[in-house]
This record gives sequence, structure tokens and C-alpha cells, in this order.
Amino acid sequence: MIGSVSAVAAGSSGCHIFSGCGFPSPSLESFDFKPIFSIGSFHFTKPILLVLIGMVAVIAFFWSAFAKPQLVPRGMQNLGELGLLAVRDQILRPSLGQKGDRFLPYLTSLFFFIYFCNLMEIIPFLQFPPMSRSGFPWALVATVYLTYLYLGFKQQGAWGYIRNMIPSDVPAFVLVILIPIELLRYFVIQPFTLGVRLFANMFAGHLLLLIFTLATWYLASASIGLLFAATSAIMVLAVFLLELLVQLLQAFIFTTLAATYIADSLEGSH
Repeated sequence: MIGSVSAVAAGSSGCHIFSGCGFPSPSLESFDFKPIFSIGSFHFTKPILLVLIGMVAVIAFFWSAFAKPQLVPRGMQNLGELGLLAVRDQILRPSLGQKGDRFLPYLTSLFFFIYFCNLMEIIPFLQFPPMSRSGFPWALVATVYLTYLYLGFKQQGAWGYIRNMIPSDVPAFVLVILIPIELLRYFVIQPFTLGVRLFANMFAGHLLLLIFTLATWYLASASIGLLFAATSAIMVLAVFLLELLVQLLQAFIFTTLAATYIADSLEGSH
């Protein structure tokens, strides 16, 4: 958080409430970064770098935990097993039961990758959540979407999967309305809301942190502005603590919904 204050302060070029300049409010440009390097039309930017760091962090964490597993776990293996059991008992088995344990590596990787990427927002010098850029959540949604469609067609057959989307105990005249609604829900609304929820929460949280951090710097002065700056600083701390919860919660919700959609594909929900 301190690193975020200094970074924003540097970006505001010494603009304060009594310096005659307006409040340097954050905008969509705050989520754009100059390329670190470019290869043709491909631009390697900070969000891409953070995603790669998140990927390496997940691999390194579980590699150090289980590269040489011991019968009596200790150190990193304790943490790794705790993470696996948390995903298995709180996310996977409530939706899929014990027969869904084969999906544990996928769901564990999904959960920790999202969580580690979200944590980038509060790590000094990184200070940006990659999931606040919509392209990254949509890439994760694509993996979930293709997974549950593939499993649905494989386990139930193309017609059986589509048929099981529709309740069988409703009057025929209702099906005229219900069929397009259910098809739209499975093929459009589910993946859309899955991606938007993660993106919007991380985007909004980071924007709030930017607003109050900028306000703290902008209002700081030797006069009455110091009182307002202190109030804004308290809000920075409050949003910071809230983001700690949101970062974990969004990883949990995304992975839980992924498990639910996979369960629906393996056995029709109706």
C-alpha cells in the first residue's frame, strides 16, 4: 500500500488541492501500460508479465510442496496439502462428490492462479491485479466453457446434453419460452457472468484504491487539507482490507462455479 501511494504520488506530478490544479482522477488509462517490449503487433506489457509471474508462482509453490513428498508432511508440503484439501473439501466435493477428484488438479490450479494474480494488487512494486484487464478472465472462462461443453457432449451425448438442460415436467406451451432461455443460459449467460464477475470486482476494487490513494496525496497540505487527507488515508486502509477478502472470494466463486458447471455436464441438472 505504501508503494502504491508513492507510485501514484509520482504520477500526479506534485498536484495538490491548493496548487491550482484539478484532482487527477483515475480513468481507463490507469489500466493501460506502455509495452515493455514489442514484437511486431504483439506488445508485452506489465499485466502480461504479472500473469506469467502468477503462473510461475503456482508452479513453484506446488513443486516445492510435492517434489519430494514425505509421509509426515512439514514446511511447504503442509501448506500445499492444506491448499489441496481446502479446494477439495470446500469447492470440488460439494459439487462433484468423490468421483470428481480427477478434476482436483485443474480446479486447484485454477483457484490458486486466480488468487495469486489477484494478490498482485497489494504487492509493492507490482500493484496491479491482472484480472482487472478483461482479456485474462475471458481466457480462463474459455477453458471452463470448453471443458464443461466437452464433458457434457462426451458423457451425455450432444442431444442428451441439450435435452437435459430443459426441465421435463413443465407444460408444452411453456417450453416455447423455456427452451431458448435455458439454451441461452448454458451457452451465453453462464460463461458471460463467470467472466464479468471476476473482471468487474477486480476492476472496481483497484479503481477505488486508486481514487482514495490519489485523494490522500492531493488533499495533503499543512492546512485543513491534512484532515481530509487523513480521512482519505483511512479509506485507503479500509479498501485495502476489503480487497484482501475480495481477492480470495473471487477466486473461490470462480472455481466453485466452474465445479458446478462441470457437475452439470457429467450429470444433467434436471
